[in-house]
Amino acid sequence: MTTDEELSLLDSNLRRLKIEYEIFFSNPTKRPPTDLEWKVLSLLRKFSDGNRMSLSQRYRYNEMAQRYAIYSDLWRKKSRIREEGYRRPQDALLSVQGVREQEHEATHQVYGIGHSASGEANSTFAVACSDPATERDKIERLYKFLVDAKRKAGEAVSGNFDSFSSFVAKKTLTIRRESGCRRVEYSVETQDGHVRLKAKPKN
Repeated sequence: MTTDEELSLLDSNLRRLKIEYEIFFSNPTKRPPTDLEWKVLSLLRKFSDGNRMSLSQRYRYNEMAQRYAIYSDLWRKKSRIREEGYRRPQDALLSVQGVREQEHEATHQVYGIGHSASGEANSTFAVACSDPATERDKIERLYKFLVDAKRKAGEAVSGNFDSFSSFVAKKTLTIRRESGCRRVEYSVETQDGHVRLKAKPKN
């Protein structure tokens, strides 16, 4: 099977998986489509390094990886609510807080992501990601360190891990597409007394 055929299979399985999860959440007796999700994850991991793909194939793969990252965050939240019940009124919305990005915006409104031209920066933690959809452990460590750093600095953190994970997946896809890099390095830095999450292309 060629790479294009396998990517088409991944796209087809991802669409089926979305439908199967919708059926699962609407039917209390239905079992989650774990077998199909395993097939999707296997293909995502197979092509995660991007070495065997052309530029157009990498773009196609990244779009599907981003889609799966968003879906899986929502499915995880719905599954938790299904198991534990609705604890808060906003849980009934089954929504994951989104992150709005503005063109040429230097600093992200929630996570303080960006680059500053002035002030001394103290980098305290960094990870490089190529495919956040399959690198959850890295994203969890990054989020934990960012939250801890902000708390120590007396700063509030808006959003939760799900919204942060979706944000990193989207940001990674955007930077890789625009710069052509293989990975994106995220670092938690303290600058002028403020904690910032910064991102830069990395080969």
